[in-house]
Amino acid sequence: MPPRPLVTERTVLDAADAGRDRLAVPPDALVTALARDTARDRGVEIVTSAGTPAALPADPPRQPTAPAKTLAVACDHAGFEIKDALAEHARGLGWTVTDLGTDSAASVDYPDFAYAVARAVHLGQVRLGLMIDGVGVGSAIVACKVPGVRAALCPDTFSAFNARAHNDANVLTLGSRTMGVEVCKRVLAEFLTTDFEGGRHARRVDKIRDVEARFLPGTPGAA
Repeated sequence: MPPRPLVTERTVLDAADAGRDRLAVPPDALVTALARDTARDRGVEIVTSAGTPAALPADPPRQPTAPAKTLAVACDHAGFEIKDALAEHARGLGWTVTDLGTDSAASVDYPDFAYAVARAVHLGQVRLGLMIDGVGVGSAIVACKVPGVRAALCPDTFSAFNARAHNDANVLTLGSRTMGVEVCKRVLAEFLTTDFEGGRHARRVDKIRDVEARFLPGTPGAA
């Protein structure tokens, strides 16, 4: 099956910069979460090539707690070869997995997909997120920009345990070019089966939230 056409933030920005308020895409196009948000912000309507509005699911209201054992998974081209294996591993541990792309090894930009995972966590659509790129650093940086998301690059099981038990991390990033698939499976299993310990760690996580709140729009005394 050929890969679906990909519509990214850059596609939308190019249309907006050209003065267009409509962007025609193939009916089967994969429109990234960042592209959808950028289209809304820039006043660009995404439609199919037939001229009808593209099927872009609206964001649901943010839920206080996402359904238990729900996981959003995404990758860039570097992580594509191991994404399905990790998603299947999570399902084997009893998790419901939502695949947010990409769906081929064609080159894409990791921020589009890291953002999609982080947004799903932020909105309460899923409990946890997994993003795989070449090293995992870039995706962790992107995901941590989304309020309420605490992303952690974990190269080993101890890091995964600590990220969940002490930091209440809710997005795991992995590097396909620095970790083998079997190591990734073990790290993912540790991340998914470890609960936040609370206690003294809750005070520290609250301080993370306090730092984040200082830079949110409309926060009194921000920064």
